[in-house]
This record gives sequence, structure tokens and C-alpha cells, in this order.
Amino acid sequence: MSAPGRDLAAPTGLMLKERPPGGATRVWYYRAHGAGARLSPGDVDADLITGAALLHVTGITPALGGNPAAAVRKAVDIARAAGVPVSIDINYRSALWTPETARPVLLELVTDADIVFAGDDEARLLLGTETGSPAELVAALAELGPAEAVLKLGADGALARIDGRTHEQPAFPVSLVDPVGAGDAFVGAYLAERLAGRDVVTRLRTAAQAGALMCTVPGDWEALPTRAALATSGAPDVIR
Repeated sequence: MSAPGRDLAAPTGLMLKERPPGGATRVWYYRAHGAGARLSPGDVDADLITGAALLHVTGITPALGGNPAAAVRKAVDIARAAGVPVSIDINYRSALWTPETARPVLLELVTDADIVFAGDDEARLLLGTETGSPAELVAALAELGPAEAVLKLGADGALARIDGRTHEQPAFPVSLVDPVGAGDAFVGAYLAERLAGRDVVTRLRTAAQAGALMCTVPGDWEALPTRAALATSGAPDVIR
């Protein structure tokens, strides 16, 4: 991590996760008044952004308040002025803001991004529609401005729309243990392959593989697969 910041007057955000017997995993966030919510434009390091290969932002940060939203906006503006590609994962959280409040903020960021990641529900929120097939949604996302639009569909795989062509990636079948963090693993793997110069087919395959592996173990970022783990996935249970 580069340029971490500390705010001694605010608590660290907290995430709690529970999975009741026979029920779906539920995640509880306590960060609305934490240090992250006090992020401001003055915290944005322009040199760090202009020297980066890519800027990735998330829809969670602007949901934390006006100052965090302004900080994200400033970071994106700096990146665009410097020719640094911008990526955004919508990551809509209904506990943090309403669709009516979120949509204009997220739309502004998406139109200035080079890459957008969204789930199908998030795409519908952005587009202001309750209908549309995955292929229609990813095409409509691309029409908002990003050169690459990626639609995450969980167990149904993923779609990417690039240069007017839609690419489809089936999901990797796994035994589900904990789905939390799978979307982040997908995005991280996709961007890593993009930065490595891989084509879209490889990007999508690696991303889907990383997201699937993330579901096979408990945890969030703790279980993020490495390239070595991806290389050995599907191997026998015991490697000698």
C-alpha cells in the first residue's frame, strides 16, 4: 500500500459477516462515520495518480458522503488529464444511499471511465430500467462512454462489450462456501491481466476463474487467489 492515511479522531470501519444455518450470507458494514468517510479532496495525491498505470475507483467511496465523493471526482479528473485509464466498479450498496441519490453520481463517473464493471442489477440502476437481457445491458453500458463494459453475472458468468463486440465467459463450476469477495476477485484479476497486456478472452477467463476460486473458501480479501493458485486450480487434491 502506498500513501496510507490515518485519522486519529475517527474509528476504523468494521465489517461483520454471518451465515445462518441454511440461510444466505449476510454482511453488516459499520463505516458511515469512520475514517474512510472523512476522506476529502485534500487527501488525493496527484503525483501518485499521474504515475500510475491505471486508476481504479469504486461506487462505495462516493456513497460515504460529499467529501469522499469529491475526492473520487478529483482523482478521476487528475487521471483523465494525465491520460491515465480509469476503471470503476459500481459496487452499489443500498445501505449507504438510495438509487435516486446514487444514479447521477455514478453515471457521471461511468461516462468519464475507460472501464466499467457492474452486476446486472447495478446496470439496470444506472440505465434506469427494470428490463433488458444481459447482452442488451452490457451494450447499453458501453454506450454510456467506457471503451470496456463488463457485466458480472455470478453463476451465469460474465459479458464484456469492447469495440462493438460482445464477449461471453461462462462461470467455472465450484462448490460454494462463501461468495463474499468474488466480485472483487473478478475485477482484480481482469485488471491485472489487462495491465499485463492480455487480450479480452484471457482477461475474462482469468477473472471468472479468480471469482470462482474465491467462493470455495471462507473469507473476503484473505482468500484472494494468487497466480500460483490459479495455475493449480483443478489439480488433484494432493500435489506431490
